[in-house]
Amino acid sequence: MNQSLKESAQRVQNKLLELGHQNKVVELPDSTRTAQEAADAIGCEIAQIAKSIIFRMKESDKPLLVVTSGINRVNEKLVSEVVQDKLGKADADFVRERTGFVIGGVAPLGHMEPIRTLIDEDLFQYDTLWAAAGHPKAVFELTPRELAAMTQGQVIAVK
Repeated sequence: MNQSLKESAQRVQNKLLELGHQNKVVELPDSTRTAQEAADAIGCEIAQIAKSIIFRMKESDKPLLVVTSGINRVNEKLVSEVVQDKLGKADADFVRERTGFVIGGVAPLGHMEPIRTLIDEDLFQYDTLWAAAGHPKAVFELTPRELAAMTQGQVIAVK
C-alpha cells in the first residue's frame, strides 16, 4: 500500500480494502480534476473516465451522485424523472460537507454519508475505467461491474 497518499485518497483506499477490493489508489503528478486532464495523465480514452458528479436534490436537500462516462453530459431532466426530485447545482461547500471530498476529487465511494448513486450505462462498454479517489490527483482503476458493486448504484441512461 502506498503510505504517501493524501488523507482523503487514503480514506478511499481504506474503503476499497474494507469492501474486499484490491484496487490500488495512485496519485499522479498532474491534476485529474477534469475528465480530459485525467485521461491525459493516465493515457486512456476520455470515455473511460468515470466522472463523479454531485447534484443537490432540491426537495429532499440530499446529494445525488451520478457516475458518468467522461464524454457524456448528464441529462438533468431525465435524471430528475428517475429520482423523482428536481436537481440543483451542488456548490463546493455542499460537496465537501456531504462527501468529504473536494470537487474534482469526488470518489464514487467512501463518502461522509450514504449517497444515492446512478451509473451511466455507457460505462459498461469498457473493460477498464478510472475513477477519482478522493483528491484531484488521485485515481484508481476498476471495471464497470466493480463500480456497480462498490456503489450499489442504479445503472441508467444518463445522457
